[in-house]
Amino acid sequence: MKHMNSEVKEERTSTKKRIDLFLVPIVLIAAFLNLFKIWTDEYANAYYTAAVKSMLQSFHNFFYASFDPGGYVTIDKPPVVFWIQTISAKIFGFHGWSVILPQALAGIGSVLLLYVLIKRTFGVWAGRFAALAMALTPIVPAVSRTNNIDSMLVFTLLLATWMLFRAVRTVKFGWVLAAFAMIGVAFNMKMLQAYMVLPAFYVFYVVATKITWKKKIAFLTTATALMLAVSVSWAVVVDSTSADKRPYMGSSQTNSVLELAFGYNGINRLTGNTSVTGNSHKQPAQTEQQTASSETKQNSNSSADSSQSSNQRKSSFSQKMQAPGGGNQNGMFNTGNPGPFRLFQKGLSDQISWLLPFVIFSIVGLFAGVKFKGPYTAKQKESLFWLAWLLPVAVFFSIAGFFHQYYLIMLAPPIAAFAGAGAVALWSMYKQHNDWKSWLLPGGILTTAALQVYIMSPYVSSIGVAPIAGVGALGVILALVLAIRKQRKNSLTNYLGAAAMVVLLAMPAYWAMTPIIYGGNSMLPSAGPDSSSGMGGPPSTATNSKQSGFNGMQPPGSSSGNSSSNNQMQPPSGSSNGGQMPGGSSNNGQMQPPSGSSNSGQMQMPGGSSNNSQMPNSFSSKSSSSKRKSGGMNAEVNQKLLNYLTKNNTGEKYLFATTDSTSAAPYIIKTGKPVMAMGGFSGSDPILTVSKLKAMIKKGEVKYFYLSGMGKGGQSDVITWIKENSKEIPSSKWQSTSSSAQQGPSGNGTLYEITLK
Repeated sequence: MKHMNSEVKEERTSTKKRIDLFLVPIVLIAAFLNLFKIWTDEYANAYYTAAVKSMLQSFHNFFYASFDPGGYVTIDKPPVVFWIQTISAKIFGFHGWSVILPQALAGIGSVLLLYVLIKRTFGVWAGRFAALAMALTPIVPAVSRTNNIDSMLVFTLLLATWMLFRAVRTVKFGWVLAAFAMIGVAFNMKMLQAYMVLPAFYVFYVVATKITWKKKIAFLTTATALMLAVSVSWAVVVDSTSADKRPYMGSSQTNSVLELAFGYNGINRLTGNTSVTGNSHKQPAQTEQQTASSETKQNSNSSADSSQSSNQRKSSFSQKMQAPGGGNQNGMFNTGNPGPFRLFQKGLSDQISWLLPFVIFSIVGLFAGVKFKGPYTAKQKESLFWLAWLLPVAVFFSIAGFFHQYYLIMLAPPIAAFAGAGAVALWSMYKQHNDWKSWLLPGGILTTAALQVYIMSPYVSSIGVAPIAGVGALGVILALVLAIRKQRKNSLTNYLGAAAMVVLLAMPAYWAMTPIIYGGNSMLPSAGPDSSSGMGGPPSTATNSKQSGFNGMQPPGSSSGNSSSNNQMQPPSGSSNGGQMPGGSSNNGQMQPPSGSSNSGQMQMPGGSSNNSQMPNSFSSKSSSSKRKSGGMNAEVNQKLLNYLTKNNTGEKYLFATTDSTSAAPYIIKTGKPVMAMGGFSGSDPILTVSKLKAMIKKGEVKYFYLSGMGKGGQSDVITWIKENSKEIPSSKWQSTSSSAQQGPSGNGTLYEITLK
């Protein structure tokens, strides 16, 4: 700690030749948190894994990021991350871990990039603390251990930041172009979310670059134009291609990438808009809340313990749908109530906010004495950059109509940067000043420890009282002792400062390990003792990852006929709508299927599953306790259904058609054969018309249809026509009777056959 206030020397030769030995354990920690046991996740997020399986089969599927091998519909995101995942799967084989690996490496890379960015200006100790804080921010490894996009997105934006900082130091226009072009690449990962850092880029370049205003405007205008060109390059190619020569753009209402970018993946994220409609023949468009419902319904890992009581199941679901500590926080997946203190609310704070009070004190210290007109030091300029990243993103998450907890990884870089830079700055002020600035360090330690006690308090039953009391007591004691020993320059004070930082990072470190300890959820990743549920609430009654997800749902394809209250889902306590989830109806607090469902209140996976099913290629042939099928969709399929469809296929392109990706993904992963998700991700994309379906049937492209009644959306007329013009296949021919069939969300449906001449 006594060296924390030292500046990085300008000479580059020594820094290039010397390896920072303190950085090695930090990188090893990041590697452990991001990589350890990713091989136990066989399927990752099955929606995206199915796409990788499809993209491996042809360049056409690869370029468009087709969800299915038949090129019927794309996934709901641009393709860059999935191109990388597909290349990884091509090199290492098609495994769950091979599609996760790029994101895990990106998580480690982000730690290294942040170290490099902070070290140069704020000093080596600042770089170390920033890197460690990034590695231990719970949501970072939670997301990086999945095949979701966000870890790669953050790495790309940090790489763009490194290019921007180099552009300012070297005053070379080429690096400016490279930085903004990299944001364009990030746009092709997760669309408008990449643009959240633009305020920081513009502000920093204007303030930090020592060139004329005329050049600044010209350079930024040109760089922005390049960024926009890179951003829309893939979209323009896709939207310019005839619709009959490419897959439908999944989750859009007009088969357009640009509409997807600025609607579903853009403004709707802020507004939570539920009233968008497509063309005249279409039903109301898929809303973000309906997507949430679909993702929730997909959030099951494997069979719940058959001995679990109905009360336990009801309690488990109720807990998962509440914020920690009880009470509905007016946000599915516990994203809280919009407002200025949303990031401190339960459900979000344990993912990202552990160090926020310390960051606030650090910002005060770093900007102390700054004059509006300057001149600004290098530290102040870069602090302004991180502040311009932090504030807009924090404001977005404070007011957004809908988002998932794992999106909060966007806040991790600026929080970690301020934690590292602030630790050095506050320590220097503590040692060198006797005015109000010397109180910032003890104040930051005290308030941060208090917040951490608040964050942990709902988890007493799972983590015990000791860690909570320990953090609180040590935080108070160390803050008080540091306050008493101000300006005493001796080794004891240095050790006290170091101990305080260890205390503040201890529980974030434990939280960051929870996806390893308790099992993660690849569909809705989050950290905490309930990490396998992906719901961000306090721990459920499930004792392991095999009981995570929505406990008590009837296994798919099972003919046991168990429709007792044990299999009914109860609403979260305190819910104003009786616990109703979008797309369903409430009946005495029990979850009911949408209209048209053939079951009675049970939420099931189509087709069921069989323990005898075998995975082709690199996937394990048997379910094992050491393997997690936590892809959010049932990774196992109904082998009896698959055998029936395979045997009776007479050359049709599609093995079968079904309502949504939940039903289709497991069969795509298992067989590599085309399965048609008629309504895209959640079943509400207006892709098919009756006339188009008739033409496909007459061409011999599809004849079997598995309908569960879930997520019809714009397909209601198509589904009605199928039921009226088909032959129902007796369930005895295809329905599994295994009592160990896997649980799932899409309904106990019906298999139909249609042949037209």
